[in-house]
Amino acid sequence: MAKEKKVSQITDMDADFAQWFTDVVVKAELIDYSGIKGFYVLRPYAYAIWENIQQTLDRRFKELGHENVSMPVLIPESLLQKEKDHVEGFAPEVAWVTHGGEEELAERMCVRPTSETLFCDHWSHVLQSWRDLPMKYNQWCSVLRWEKTTRPFLRGREFMWQEGHTLHATAEEAQEETQQMLNVYADFCENTLAMPVIRGRKTDKEKFAGAEATYTVECMMHDHKALQGGTSHYFGDGFARAFGIQFTDKDNVLKYPHQTSWGMSTRIIGGIIMTHGDNNGLVLPPKVAPIQAVIIPIAMHKEGVVDRAKELEAKLKAAGIRVKCDVSDQSPGWKFAEYEMKGVPLRIELGPRDIEAGQCVAVSRATGEKRIVPLEGIEARVPELLDTVHKELYEKALKNLNDNTRAVTSMEEAKKVISEQGGFIKMMWCGDLECEMRMKDEVGVSSRCMPFAQERLGDTCPVCGKPAKAMVVWGVAY
Repeated sequence: MAKEKKVSQITDMDADFAQWFTDVVVKAELIDYSGIKGFYVLRPYAYAIWENIQQTLDRRFKELGHENVSMPVLIPESLLQKEKDHVEGFAPEVAWVTHGGEEELAERMCVRPTSETLFCDHWSHVLQSWRDLPMKYNQWCSVLRWEKTTRPFLRGREFMWQEGHTLHATAEEAQEETQQMLNVYADFCENTLAMPVIRGRKTDKEKFAGAEATYTVECMMHDHKALQGGTSHYFGDGFARAFGIQFTDKDNVLKYPHQTSWGMSTRIIGGIIMTHGDNNGLVLPPKVAPIQAVIIPIAMHKEGVVDRAKELEAKLKAAGIRVKCDVSDQSPGWKFAEYEMKGVPLRIELGPRDIEAGQCVAVSRATGEKRIVPLEGIEARVPELLDTVHKELYEKALKNLNDNTRAVTSMEEAKKVISEQGGFIKMMWCGDLECEMRMKDEVGVSSRCMPFAQERLGDTCPVCGKPAKAMVVWGVAY
């Protein structure tokens, strides 16, 4: 008989969080390393998570009137240069194509780091009248940014994302779109991924290159660092002027449209791992988990156990639940550990005694709590249990966010909190870049956002003593 495989152990997350993360993404079979630094293979399990994310967001986008398009992967250098601030912001990360086959290209091409310039070039050809507006597009694709330091999901050189791009007749319409899409991301993080967020506006230093305003949803990870979950940008008419995009308005006057852009990437999978994971591996939110419930038959050699387990699987599948019945020859203990590693939200144990009693045992991945569930009507009960797992994950993550966000009123207090406890600090700010840079240099934090939910923690900026303009959330970010 073949020796039983043992589930791999992972590093304790409180001992070495970075190594814990690496262990999880490899041993839970999410990624494989390719032969090029910063380029990762998304294995089927990770891609299935991304597909569930994609399907949920895509449905939301289309409900709001957005249409999917596909833009080229290469951008001519002359096109990229049209928007000065934009190209300067991305210049260090651009990868260039200089040859086509054996021939040197007359103009080098960059592999898209983002597609604003491509959309602008397209719109300059097709926009004619106010009747064409709004144009509300979205693209699902991969982009390339030549990052110096790379980590799976968090900072890869190539990553998958969606990038929305819209064009509007007025500034008011574009600003409304920007806010609307930020709220879509916030709702998605909280109600689909069980990740509480802080909604706010980026400082000018942290905003997207070429944008007038950037809005963000900021999430706190288990190690109290920040992860930017999704961003939404208002461009004004700056790109339109740079690319000569105009339309004839109702008053028969040529005008420049106003533009937005917004995106979420596979980076959010890293956020899911670091928000919910534990020392047994992944803990996946039920709404994006490839397997929402796994059925583990106990004492499979007993007559009728496997048949009843497969009947249960069929019943749950018919109810729209993503379920797997594992009838492999591994032991139940090995299976328990394996599916805990993979973060399956609900484990259903079914043995001879359970069958005789007309019940099964359901175990939450979030808390480990076991519940006795009648087999009669289980197709209605499992979705309720999955909703409970979601709530348990959200409440735990919200407690982490609230317990590790602290108001400070001086630089000394900020330094003490960050060095001893970490997490987010809330502090007033005068709005000057010099003070923002001092926070980075002296405290070791960057501005995450100016939250929409402002609090008045004082009248002056603790860095310089000048009158304060806004409360800022600061933290160490991935």
